[in-house]
Amino acid sequence: MSAIAWIAVGSLAAWGWLLLGQGFFWRTDQRLPPQVHARVDRVGQVGPMDPVDPADPPVWPRVAIVVPARDEAEVLPLSLPSLLTQDYPGDAEVVLVDDDSTDGTGKLAGELAVRYGGLPLTVVSPGEPEPGWTGKLWALRHGMALARARGPEFLLLTDADIAHEPDSLRLLVTAAVENDLDLVSQMARLRVASFWERLVVPAFVYFFAQLYPFRWINGRRPRATAAAGGCVLLRSETAERAGVPQVIRQAVIDDVSLARAVRRAGGRMWLGLAERVDSVRPYPHLADLWRMVSRSAYAQLRHNPLVLAGTVAGLAVVYLAPPLASAVGLFGGDAVAGWVGGLAWLVMAGTYLPMLRYYRQPLWLAPTLPFTALLYLLMTVDSAVQHYRGRGAAWKGRTYARPEAAPDR
Repeated sequence: MSAIAWIAVGSLAAWGWLLLGQGFFWRTDQRLPPQVHARVDRVGQVGPMDPVDPADPPVWPRVAIVVPARDEAEVLPLSLPSLLTQDYPGDAEVVLVDDDSTDGTGKLAGELAVRYGGLPLTVVSPGEPEPGWTGKLWALRHGMALARARGPEFLLLTDADIAHEPDSLRLLVTAAVENDLDLVSQMARLRVASFWERLVVPAFVYFFAQLYPFRWINGRRPRATAAAGGCVLLRSETAERAGVPQVIRQAVIDDVSLARAVRRAGGRMWLGLAERVDSVRPYPHLADLWRMVSRSAYAQLRHNPLVLAGTVAGLAVVYLAPPLASAVGLFGGDAVAGWVGGLAWLVMAGTYLPMLRYYRQPLWLAPTLPFTALLYLLMTVDSAVQHYRGRGAAWKGRTYARPEAAPDR
């Protein structure tokens, strides 16, 4: 067989493993409610039970909603009212941390609170972060400290671009209380409107689930740990025991670092796809999505050039080889390469279909996944280049030249 045929065989073998051995990452059934109720089957995989309506807690715990916000005047009118008007039977409040904004974010938040009423709102401004802190975690530090002084049992950490349906908080708290969870996180449904959003956004969530299979996170014997930073319900006592956010103060990928800190403290967690939580932040152009991915991609690889090289090679073999082998088979007469590459491409596209359905996108986009993977490969390489140029993770006027998780104390 030719070299490209052998590479195609390797790609097909990799897709066989990904299909069956990577926690069924491609399925999209880990959602609230009621799939938080889980069972463990004979091989230790976690799957949903028959749907049941979660019971209301006998006493609704007090919740503080903490929102870090830096220059969010554009999206705040779409997100903050959804928090202020939560239909929650217990005591709850909103703490918005204005992270040194220059667009009037804090003033706008106060105006929205007057206009919509609902939950009480407190706006605080901690100023520029101290050395050793990323901006978001510095904001969370102050917001969580203020909230803890009022004795909430739970903290809802949610980004300023995240809009919640009226029953979102109720469902999150019910899941945490009924299942004795310390952290409940939902990956908000990102906006998909422009051409580039349709092409890139579903794949972003697909790749995240591939890296951190939700079933592995949610199992009784967890094999992975992660959270989605846009929506995290966290038990206050567990946060204090884990030393959050101090122990992760330098983390750019703060959601995964947060989840790991909670897990080390003995916390139980659940992560799934959201039905009632949406991101309203637009990414209309490829450059916007490029910045979103590249600012943290190399941090995910621990700034290790060998890991980067392995990642690039892996993406090439798994995602780029199948269409290349198919083309060689079609135009170069290499029948083995063509058939094996085509089969690997078919399996790849099949695993992408559930995510496209979740995002309500046309299924004909499934065969374009290799092109999207090529974009992500280039974004990852660019992330490394920016890191070595000293521009690191740049976000809203701040640059973290060498971001990394803070050491445990």
